[in-house]
Amino acid sequence: MAGTVVFALSGILLACRSRMDPIGMLVLAAVTAVGGGTLRDLVLGVAPVFWIRDPTYLWVILATVLCALVGFHYIHRLNRVVLPVADAFGLALFVIIGANKAMLLGTSGVVAVLMGLFTGVAGGMIRDVLARRVPMVLCREVYATAAIAGGVVFVALASLGAPRLGILLSLVTTLGLRLAAIRWQLALPVLAWVVIEPSPGQSASSRTADADAAAVPADPAAMPADGIDTPLTSARETASSADVARPKMRVRMVSRSKAARLWPEDEDID
Repeated sequence: MAGTVVFALSGILLACRSRMDPIGMLVLAAVTAVGGGTLRDLVLGVAPVFWIRDPTYLWVILATVLCALVGFHYIHRLNRVVLPVADAFGLALFVIIGANKAMLLGTSGVVAVLMGLFTGVAGGMIRDVLARRVPMVLCREVYATAAIAGGVVFVALASLGAPRLGILLSLVTTLGLRLAAIRWQLALPVLAWVVIEPSPGQSASSRTADADAAAVPADPAAMPADGIDTPLTSARETASSADVARPKMRVRMVSRSKAARLWPEDEDID
């Protein structure tokens, strides 16, 4: 239940940032808290899903939303310090719960790791989509990576007959990676279009050669009526008239700090 409360709070905070009404807060809180487990049960063929069998989860979510409406000023202060840490702990718990449930149903180790991942991150992905944001786990944070690592540790040790040790080391792994990412702002590199400026020492002859290689047929409307072959556009003249070569666009892997400089508007609003 502790993980349900923490995940519901993250949905409530995002709903407030997105200027949603109390119904929107309730929806985002619910999908964040139980969305991952619901997807896990549907994929595994478990019927009915866990929150239908035990409606206590729904009452906990509703109580969390009501408390947030009353004391949101105090909850918002937890956003930068306490809530990220609690969210990391909730993620670690949800990964273990999802992987363990899959293993109890006799699935393979790979499927169990995936079910742990779904349980931990799918709710947050649905939350971000409803708030019209790119899901955090797909673009910036070391979040899904921590969930996968913790799931692998738990499944490996549980398969060897040491589930209690697996729970402990899985918690340490997921929490350690997630808290390190929060503390030092660690993130996986991202693919991006990067402008490559021309070298200052590039000669005009090399620019002309590049331009000749890129020459294209002229506009067919400009063809003479007597059937003479279509002339080529004089890219040489264009290149020789320019003092510098044109910049090029290339796909590169860039770090989080560089991505933040390229797209500052993508950063979360605190």
